[in-house]
Amino acid sequence: VTTYSILYWQEIPSLVEAKDGETTSKAQLSDRFQDLIDKAAMRRDLFGTDAYIEGFKKGPSIETEGTPEEAVRVVKEGLENNFEEIAKAALHTPEA
Repeated sequence: VTTYSILYWQEIPSLVEAKDGETTSKAQLSDRFQDLIDKAAMRRDLFGTDAYIEGFKKGPSIETEGTPEEAVRVVKEGLENNFEEIAKAALHTPEA
């Protein structure tokens, strides 16, 4: 059984990891995700603080089909394809 999880900074994904017992595969998302994390952290006055580091959390393990490499590729591709929606949600400023 292969499971995958996503490492997030708050709600923004950063890394995908999958494993099936002994085999583990990981992939960092593209640089635009790190740029988004930094931009969101600056807007929230968290950049360069302990709260910034503490913002990284691993999401739940989710069972999936295929090898760890396939799982990482599919999940990463889905996140990359949804970047605009992720960015819009992360940078949304609620109206006062």
